[in-house]
Amino acid sequence: MQPLAIVFYEKLLPGSQLVNRLQDLNYRVQAVNDPAVLLATVQRDMPMLLLADLASRGDITRVIAELKANAATAHIPVIAFAEEKALAKLAAAQAAGAALAVSEAALTSYLPQLLNQALHIE
Repeated sequence: MQPLAIVFYEKLLPGSQLVNRLQDLNYRVQAVNDPAVLLATVQRDMPMLLLADLASRGDITRVIAELKANAATAHIPVIAFAEEKALAKLAAAQAAGAALAVSEAALTSYLPQLLNQALHIE
């Protein structure tokens, strides 16, 4: 059985690229494009990990904090990503409990290594 990864994104790129790369790495991928349903989706489906684009109209940092505050979902590693210049968003995601907060470029270049690191941390 393939592990489930939930990918939250609103921008087509890098979101669709990330979904394809995860599928190539033998993950079952569920894409979520609506920040209003992200928390409920993670709580319901209990993925092995969550990858979340911080460039969203929703408060993804709050979602990360709520996941980490809930005993049932606190163990799920979160990899948050954003444009390189969005340092404040990346720092806020890490403070909220993301295992990793990386730039889009790092995510696409080093996805297998980042997955290993996030899964090892938890």
